[in-house]
Amino acid sequence: MQALPLNWLYKRYDVDSLDNRNERLIWRLSAVVENILRRYHRAQVVGLDRIPPGAALFVGNHNAGLLSPDSFIFGNAVLNRRPIRDLPYALTHEVAIRTPGLHQFLTQLGSVRACHENAARIFARGHKVLVYPGGDEDALRPYRLRKKIRFSGRRGYIRLALRHGVPVIPVVCAGAHETFIVIDDLPWLAKGLGADRLLRMKVWPLILSIPWGLTLGPAPPHFPLPSRILMEVMDPIDFNRTGQDAANDPEYVTACALEVEEKMQITLNRLEDQRRQS
Repeated sequence: MQALPLNWLYKRYDVDSLDNRNERLIWRLSAVVENILRRYHRAQVVGLDRIPPGAALFVGNHNAGLLSPDSFIFGNAVLNRRPIRDLPYALTHEVAIRTPGLHQFLTQLGSVRACHENAARIFARGHKVLVYPGGDEDALRPYRLRKKIRFSGRRGYIRLALRHGVPVIPVVCAGAHETFIVIDDLPWLAKGLGADRLLRMKVWPLILSIPWGLTLGPAPPHFPLPSRILMEVMDPIDFNRTGQDAANDPEYVTACALEVEEKMQITLNRLEDQRRQS
């Protein structure tokens, strides 16, 4: 098998480009996920047959900090069961997508800088977008909140779906946030350090993980504890009203967000019950 060229390790990419995807790298990573990550976590993904054709917005709960094993497990499942066109582009935090090493890796997997303009261009091509509305507050939520959907009142994903008239497809994961332990997320420390202004980080967590031990602040990807991961792609949610007027109606946006988040929490509760019984 031909080796990947080494220049991808240091090349700089346009973080707003939709043409960075490296399908060869994607398929190779998918094989690694299939043979190692999915087996290690005894991962199961259901509901892939619910994914409709065309543009859509996948909305997930974010887990396990920078490691995010559920993102790779979901991508592998889509590649195994769906056309590659259904593999979403991921709207990614600007700090993460510009970090050396992560930058080259994420852009070639289909990550783009998180903004509505990039999402609009993806939808215009008939592709799908993956967002984690909770961002760092969700991905680094305390261990005691591991079974909670935590979007922290963020509604931009709803306005995005309404503005472009695309369905929201919730993707719910249980178990991935137990691959490490966030003792506390310390939002007051993030504010005191200026991380909310400088890095757009609302939390500055105290984390216990392998091999890093006890760390303060966002830790590098960790070696995951062997937590079983269950994921479900829920039925697409279409809203009665769409367009700019709907997106500009704060009461309607809030109602749509509550519908999505309540349905996701019900699904997460059910998946957690299944994990306990398995």
